[in-house]
Amino acid sequence: MTDALAHPPKPITHRRVLAIALPIVLSNATVPILGAVDTGVVGQIGDPVPIGAVGIGAVILSAIYWVFGFLRMGTVGLTSQALGAEDQGEADALLSRALLIGLAGGAALVALQIPLFAAAFMVSPASEQVESLARDYMTIRIWSAPAAIAIFGITGWLIASERARAVLAMQLWMNGLNIALDIIFVIGLGWGVEGVAFATFLAEWSGLALGLWLCGAAFRRPFWRQWARVMDRARLWHMAAVNRDILLRSLLLETIFVSFLFFGADFGDVPLAANQVLLQFVHVFAYALDGFAFSAETLVGNAKGRRDPTRLRRSAILTSIWGMVAAVMLSLAVALFGAALIDLMTTSPEVRAEAKTYLPWVAAAPILGVAAFQLDGIFIGATQVRDMRNMMFLSSAIYFAATATLIPTLGNHGLWLALMISYAARALLLGWKYPGLERTAA
Repeated sequence: MTDALAHPPKPITHRRVLAIALPIVLSNATVPILGAVDTGVVGQIGDPVPIGAVGIGAVILSAIYWVFGFLRMGTVGLTSQALGAEDQGEADALLSRALLIGLAGGAALVALQIPLFAAAFMVSPASEQVESLARDYMTIRIWSAPAAIAIFGITGWLIASERARAVLAMQLWMNGLNIALDIIFVIGLGWGVEGVAFATFLAEWSGLALGLWLCGAAFRRPFWRQWARVMDRARLWHMAAVNRDILLRSLLLETIFVSFLFFGADFGDVPLAANQVLLQFVHVFAYALDGFAFSAETLVGNAKGRRDPTRLRRSAILTSIWGMVAAVMLSLAVALFGAALIDLMTTSPEVRAEAKTYLPWVAAAPILGVAAFQLDGIFIGATQVRDMRNMMFLSSAIYFAATATLIPTLGNHGLWLALMISYAARALLLGWKYPGLERTAA
């Protein structure tokens, strides 16, 4: 490894934090827009069945692809550390490893599509018509799985390289092309659900091509194809261990949100619908605050690669300051405009009234959650993911204990309080482990 002190490091500044965070926030903002357009174009057919088919098919594929989300996070942490240590060879080799994992994972999904789809419809059954059209949709889209998953690795590598604007460009290109093809295939050519699937298929493969072009500097260097380094057993094992712990942590987090919906169903249709509406706010918060967590991943990883705990602490503090600023702004937005947004999202008077009852919990969510999000980013950047996994396990246990205690007495308010407690527990437990993280950087 090159001497980590061979060149003076770039200073950790507010400008540098925002240069990473803001393009990611804008990139994430395009995701719900694409979903709305997909729904809108099939809605022009005038039949509810295609809308349901595209909706359930997209949810199933998103859930399957989400399993590979570890590839983005793990690639950011490892690559930013390699760049911090001025080891460009290892950074480029990590791009090759991420692409190989992504393409192989996508190919495995293509090969296993029949049992995967069967299992998905056992868990989430639909009417015969909806299921038939959803299968048609997924059978087309699954062939772009290698591209979709490889893009996770490219995204992580670009973020670690502090090229967040390239990530934004890639996302804008994919979603813009997807929207244009939606209109051409569905409204212009009348291809229906298959048209939406083909639009996404082509957008994802074109996104991979653009991503590879954006990584062109790496491919002009020789390191990416030094296969003895790329396939080094110790480094592959370390990458696998990091990604395994991130996956386990993510599965535990998903368990909390899935159980939240299941617990909410026990209160009846109206509270369930209200919770579903309000959870859309929570998901938007996560997308918005992700930009500052990504900044933490990159800058903390870079500092750890330089073995500089002082830079690591400054990275953690500056990214967290901006994360808190964003969280306060989101909370204020909910307090001022939340009721009006609920009215836009549903026309049911009962659901509107019920959702507004629990709106204060949603307003509190960004402020209570931002510390957990930022600490996740800090621990991912430092690749202290075993601690993150273990603390997520304890947080999940605290959440389920809280639901068992609070729901019988407080009902749906108790469920929302339990979710807020899970955020606080994650923050406190990771905060407790943070001093050890600084020590490892030295």
